[in-house]
Amino acid sequence: MSKNKLNLTLPPAAIDQSPAVATINAAFNDTNQSNNFVRGSTIDHLTARLEDLDMDDIQRRRIESFLFQKEKLGVDLVDDDFENLGELGSGNGGVVTKVCHKSSGLIMARKLIHLEVKPAIKKQIIRELKVLHECNFAHIVGFYGAFYIDGEISICMEYMDAGSLDLILKKAGRIPENILGKITVAVLKGLSYLRDKHSIMHRDVKPSNILVNSSGEIKICDFGVSGQLIDSMANSFVGTRSYMSPERLQGTHYSVQSDIWSLGLSLVEMAIGMYPIPPPDAKTLANIFGQGNENDSPDHTKPPRPMAIFELLDYIVNEQPPKLPAGIFSTEFKDFVDRCLRKNPEERADLKTLMNHEWIKRAESENVDIAGWVCKTMEIIPPSSLNRI
Repeated sequence: MSKNKLNLTLPPAAIDQSPAVATINAAFNDTNQSNNFVRGSTIDHLTARLEDLDMDDIQRRRIESFLFQKEKLGVDLVDDDFENLGELGSGNGGVVTKVCHKSSGLIMARKLIHLEVKPAIKKQIIRELKVLHECNFAHIVGFYGAFYIDGEISICMEYMDAGSLDLILKKAGRIPENILGKITVAVLKGLSYLRDKHSIMHRDVKPSNILVNSSGEIKICDFGVSGQLIDSMANSFVGTRSYMSPERLQGTHYSVQSDIWSLGLSLVEMAIGMYPIPPPDAKTLANIFGQGNENDSPDHTKPPRPMAIFELLDYIVNEQPPKLPAGIFSTEFKDFVDRCLRKNPEERADLKTLMNHEWIKRAESENVDIAGWVCKTMEIIPPSSLNRI
């Protein structure tokens, strides 16, 4: 049997803009237009729309607080508004820094993406990013605004003080199943919100794009609202492709089912503590889960053996998908992951099916202290403790 073709060029048809992007873009025909469109009747409109979303009262109040906080910024965001407080991370073509908005004292995360593109393309990217103003949900990172300066696109986002799951994974070694259950509920709800309310799919689900804060909130970021930004970056940054589904790597049509594959792969990585392609051998697994010699403990941040990027992507397309090791995790969790990691997207579970999966139902009903676990892992003082000082 011949191997499946591996196409490292993303098909243009796969990054068409959603109807939501086109609709919002019509309202922003000038990139210098103010971010203050959230004022007045529009802020009331955005707040009213929260009532229709799958959020509890606490989550809804947090979103309302964010919207009014954003409204108070009052002006277009520009580079001189910010004081740099240090780097938070880098990857996917950009560097993320922690910044302070000088006049308001508000702490934000600022992503800087260097792009060598024509001015018209830069303007279009800024326009397209403005759709993020409409993405207000408990499991979506809040967006303050975007601007262009000195060859870089700046995207200003809500600051999540516990960081991304890839950083948390490095500190924790592995993430417990009950924590992963809550993370998965949040990601599925976030993906469902983007699809149902904005006709957007994420396109880049992976641990570094799932953020957590010291209050235990779990939010996704870096989803593909800008077709031009995706197009401009697609052929420059290859590392993120290790989470892409087989159909994307083959250059064929893909849908939100591709995000499901990426979620499943991310769950295996976070559960065992290492990227699972190629799969770890029995000795490595025994060391990871305390069944081997303590002196043989592996480095959880590296795969068991080095693989060139082309070899890795070829493996994803042509070899068996990864699985959770038997006898370590619950049957329900293992089944959930297996349903995500079907190579044929038509056989892969969809968002609705996964939301009704037994493992997700159990995770939703369980009382898990996400904030406590995250703060302990990342050595952060919980907000409640700060209030008592």
